[in-house]
Amino acid sequence: MVALARSRRLPQTAEEHFAADVLAGLTATPKSLPPKYFYDATGSDLFERITELPEYYPTRCEMKILRDHARDIAELVPQGAALIEFGSGSSKKARIVLGAAASKLAAYVPVDICREMIEQEAVELRPDFPQVKVLPVTADITQMFPLPPEAKAAPMRVGFFPGSTIGNFEPHEAAAFLRHAGKILGGRARLIIGADLIKSTEVLNAAYNDKEGVTAAFNLNLLKRINRELGGNFRLESFEHHAFYNRERNRIEMHLASLKRQKVKVAGEAIDLRAGETIHTENSYKYSVESLAALARGAGWRALAAWTDAQKYFSIQAFELTDEPPLRAAE
Repeated sequence: MVALARSRRLPQTAEEHFAADVLAGLTATPKSLPPKYFYDATGSDLFERITELPEYYPTRCEMKILRDHARDIAELVPQGAALIEFGSGSSKKARIVLGAAASKLAAYVPVDICREMIEQEAVELRPDFPQVKVLPVTADITQMFPLPPEAKAAPMRVGFFPGSTIGNFEPHEAAAFLRHAGKILGGRARLIIGADLIKSTEVLNAAYNDKEGVTAAFNLNLLKRINRELGGNFRLESFEHHAFYNRERNRIEMHLASLKRQKVKVAGEAIDLRAGETIHTENSYKYSVESLAALARGAGWRALAAWTDAQKYFSIQAFELTDEPPLRAAE
């Protein structure tokens, strides 16, 4: 990793990509870290705890929409299709879709950066859905990755992207991801997306600042991972979790704030932090049904349907890949 940083050799392994991304973010102004690295085994477990917190409404709302409209979603799945879940993690949402559409599906392909979690989820899914081939793929969903042959051979691939993960991208990155998903899924594809909706600041701030401190632990675990995997020496007690709603940009921002002036080392490189300086770890953009549809349209997807909960806190939206070339200006 040190040799990589000094020689500027292109990263090859997952560890080298992690080191390169972390060093790039920590030496930038302002400092940042990619949120995809939250999800080691500990981070994935902490996120599952977050989804069960009373303040954290998105998972409850999305699960209810999925249950209420499982048949509607299943109608969008053609016979023999493959279901590709981007950033799957836990399979609890996919289970609802599989329960409604299993008789039509040839394969379910959960794709996630955390190998341990998706492989364990696959082991638990197979006996419950024996008629569906469960084929986990360990990959970064923001990069091109090969689909298993069974999924490539299916007459259509249906993408599933729940959890409002679309909101973790900058809008131009979200548009790029949607174009990228279209290339992976191929012609005539459909895509089902879960997206958090714009709502009151009070509800949003509470959701990311839970009283139990689980979200803070999730945020700080990223520094633990850097210490463990990249030889970092972050002292967690010298950082504080900050999360707030940026109304102008319709997004929650998560940061790790340095409580004092300090110097840390990561992968052999020294990083200086001022007292009060923050490391920006995540954004969570909130959409309206119309704004997400407009974003998708610019990336080559046509809106098919949209469902929300009674409070209009969350939405699940379905799209179909069009024959028209996506707009490049959105990049």
